[in-house]
Amino acid sequence: MNISYYNIGCKLNFAEIATIQKELETKGHKTVPFASDEDAVIINTCTVTNRADADSRKIIRKALRNNPDAFIAVIGCYAQKKPNDIAAIKGVDVVFGMKEKYDVIDYIDSFKEKKEPSVFVSGLKDLPFHSACSVDNESRTRMVMKLQDGCDYSCTFCTIPKARGNSRSMPFDELKKRFAEFSDSDKYEIVLSGVNLGEYLSSTGETFIDVVKFIESAGLKQRIRISSIEPNLLKSEILEIVKKSKTFCHHFHIPLQSGSPDILKKMKRRYSVDFFKRLILNIKESIPDVCLGIDVIVGFPGETDEHFRETYDLLDSLPITYLHVFTYSERKNTPAANMQNSVPHDIRKSRTLALRMLSDKKRTQFYKSQIGTVHTFIPEVFNEKGKTWSGWTDNYVHIELKALPSLETKPYQIRLTELKGNKVYAELV
Repeated sequence: MNISYYNIGCKLNFAEIATIQKELETKGHKTVPFASDEDAVIINTCTVTNRADADSRKIIRKALRNNPDAFIAVIGCYAQKKPNDIAAIKGVDVVFGMKEKYDVIDYIDSFKEKKEPSVFVSGLKDLPFHSACSVDNESRTRMVMKLQDGCDYSCTFCTIPKARGNSRSMPFDELKKRFAEFSDSDKYEIVLSGVNLGEYLSSTGETFIDVVKFIESAGLKQRIRISSIEPNLLKSEILEIVKKSKTFCHHFHIPLQSGSPDILKKMKRRYSVDFFKRLILNIKESIPDVCLGIDVIVGFPGETDEHFRETYDLLDSLPITYLHVFTYSERKNTPAANMQNSVPHDIRKSRTLALRMLSDKKRTQFYKSQIGTVHTFIPEVFNEKGKTWSGWTDNYVHIELKALPSLETKPYQIRLTELKGNKVYAELV
């Protein structure tokens, strides 16, 4: 059977659908491009914002327009939250919730056409942990590895716990086995991923600190990048290991969400603005070449101009590298959706733009500070027009390197030589 796949949302979603794809290929099915001549389409959905919901519906309808006779299976977070909305789209054949999503692998083999769509969505209690890995770039040098799923936090703006359930983690023995298998891999970077990665807790008691210690002692050929981790979970012991490590990348992505103490409390985040500020300054002092990415939400209910200015001024004053800016989106069945003093959409957009401009400024400052330094670089994509390889350093600087097309996609030592516009150029050491 010819099967196409479409993923909406985070790297975790991508890792999960990639795992499903691999299993179906093992069973003899052929992967074809989305919106081609497919026999079946599997769409993995997201529900983090209203836009994600809309994107999910848009892709489902696009698949149906392209090939009305194809088998259409919809899985993922939006499928868990709104299965009946999806099933109401004429032409959808089956909807799988979070607990059932991997059942699509066997369901495709036994599928028989029905007049009405099938919906397999149960509650989120006692969800199992499903392992997932995926290649995360065009040249197949980077892999995303899912260690943890779900979240036990109760942030007032977030619907993810209602879509993915409680926190659960990969068994530690399985984790060790997976990393042992990587010794023969042609992948040179592994990204550790999870919904709330720092909450990793195995059934045998190991925490995320134990994961970091194990990886550091494992003698891997790959470099390891830690994906988004909550400020309150980025422990000093982890920082000490990363500081001295030749395995872990000097790169952290840390959610702030708001730099206003009042808004942070309304969001029910588990840290204070002062704690966050001390953390960032401590990281930068300990690891001077570290790249620091920050998540922030603008336009939360009740956010005044003064509250926004507190966020802007805090971020402007800190040695961060870039921002992921999210415009607040009301989500049904979250406490924030019922809060008073909604921020007008035009103000949300203007604040989003202001922070994205700040992000550009901060990234340029960081890139300039790295000129003349030596870092590890993995070439990913060859740009025929410019005769350069692009890729990322260990501390997340995007590089253009002049080299022959025959350059192997493995780690090299490079020196950053100049910044032209928003591009950093480098030479082999």
